[in-house]
Amino acid sequence: MADQAELAFVKNFINILGSAPVQYPDDYQQPPQDWLKKIPILPIALPKPPERVQPQASTSTSITVTFKSIKPPKSYSLSVSPTDSISSIKAQLAAEATAPPADAQRLLLKGKALADNKLLQEYSVHDGDTINLMIKPGHSWDPSAPPTIRTPPSDSSMQIDTGATKRAHSRVPSVVLSPSPSGALGAGEEKPVDILLSLDTSSIPTPSLSPEASSSTYHDTISNPEFWQKLLDFLRSEFPNYDDAVQAWEDFLRVSKGTLTPGQIAKIRDHVGVVGMAGT
Repeated sequence: MADQAELAFVKNFINILGSAPVQYPDDYQQPPQDWLKKIPILPIALPKPPERVQPQASTSTSITVTFKSIKPPKSYSLSVSPTDSISSIKAQLAAEATAPPADAQRLLLKGKALADNKLLQEYSVHDGDTINLMIKPGHSWDPSAPPTIRTPPSDSSMQIDTGATKRAHSRVPSVVLSPSPSGALGAGEEKPVDILLSLDTSSIPTPSLSPEASSSTYHDTISNPEFWQKLLDFLRSEFPNYDDAVQAWEDFLRVSKGTLTPGQIAKIRDHVGVVGMAGT
């Protein structure tokens, strides 16, 4: 009986130990002999990867886009390529009759401005779409006005500016021709002499003013030396210092130089007796 009681106690104690949870410390490592020899793979069927779809090339190399302006009301239809830049499209639009210049255009698509350095295909523009056309601030555009033909200036033609360009008295230029130094002179050689050449510029026509300016009363008045003499007398009566009066007189003359020829300025100075810098 004692043996059976001890056996029952041992069985009960083993069952209690077997049901108790096993707790491992934080630094516990499984012995190498208990490691798995092979990673288990679950037998799950995976779907095939999707096939790569090649993008289809567009059959048409160009699309038709409408450029519409609300104020003033005007629209243009152009055939452009998706690979064209926005700046080149603006140039194509500017070539149309009564169209605004390229630097004044502002293209918008759904309220977003199109950048000049980007391509048209970078925006969602399709065949038949409409792009809004606006004018940049500071520019004016009237599509009802007749188109103006702009001819570039020829390089061979001389442009005469009758505006506020400073002119000086024409002088006879001189050129001195002297040989390049070649060291000491040899036996029997003469010392080179400088040759002074004077160019006669009297046959060169002097730029004349436009007929409108020459026929105006204003130009006739300010080109008269008597006017400048009266102006100097008036300024001398207003300024107690003579230098201040001459300075004010020079300011008036400097403003009027744009409509006076160098010869007229020289006559005015000779008549009044006021000499400027370098005779101007």
